[in-house]
Amino acid sequence: MKYYYFKISHYLSTMESKRQQKFSKQMQKDLSDIFQKDLKGAFGPAFITLTDVKMSPDLSQAKTYLSIMLAASREETLREIRIKTNQIRNLLAGKIRHQVRIIPELQFYIDDTAEYAAKMDAIISALEIPPLKPGEVIEM
Repeated sequence: MKYYYFKISHYLSTMESKRQQKFSKQMQKDLSDIFQKDLKGAFGPAFITLTDVKMSPDLSQAKTYLSIMLAASREETLREIRIKTNQIRNLLAGKIRHQVRIIPELQFYIDDTAEYAAKMDAIISALEIPPLKPGEVIEM
């Protein structure tokens, strides 16, 4: 019985609450505005979009996932973003200061989902699967 309790409690602790989900979406919208309007051109020709924001249960930390395109070096652009984290957080505070007590600490990460999908697509495309012989059936 303890095993089942652990599994269920572990599952529930990894789920985001409605409050976290709602705040994550608002943070994503506000941070997107900051990157697209307030910091336009601050990172050279790089085009930066937010793909996801994950909030801690107490809403004090935000893991922000970025897609960086048209940059000479994504890692260098991410380093510049991390250097300007305080400036970004101050701009965010101007947008959400009436909605929350604590302005979340921001952590930035590169979202490599698109590259991973392209890699998997290339692997699958490279597979050579022989055609079925007449009368041959695939069992499932």
